[in-house]
Amino acid sequence: MQYNTSELCNIYADLIDVVDPIFSNYGGRSSFGGKVVTIKCFENMGLIQQVLQEDGEGKILVIDGGGSTRRALIDIEIAQLAESNGWEGIVCFGSVRDVDAIEDVDIGIQALVSIPVGADDQDIGECDAAINFAGVTILPDDHLYADNTGMILSPEALDIE
Repeated sequence: MQYNTSELCNIYADLIDVVDPIFSNYGGRSSFGGKVVTIKCFENMGLIQQVLQEDGEGKILVIDGGGSTRRALIDIEIAQLAESNGWEGIVCFGSVRDVDAIEDVDIGIQALVSIPVGADDQDIGECDAAINFAGVTILPDDHLYADNTGMILSPEALDIE
């Protein structure tokens, strides 16, 4: 489904929060939305791999990677795992790699920057926690909508019909 964040801001101005414009698109979808699942981890992708093995239909994985630009939390294997399990998208407050391959994967991916160094694969971190970055606090079960213009966050699903 295509989302227009500008239009959603006009309609739901009192309900939404706007995520600071610090992210870039890397995945094959430029527009995505869904219910938020959160992970907080730093330079470790083990929990990301675990969570993405679950059914992701209608869901967005939001990762608080501490803003690290030293190691990529998202690579082609992570992107393909998310796509194969039906995830709508991934938002990573951290880095991504394998960007040429990832742009062919049918999933929305937004991250800060790209770097060729991968993260460790230990299961260090926290799932389903409140996270805070880019001017917003993101809670599990919030709803996130993204397109090329930006990202917005809502405590409930927005009626876009």
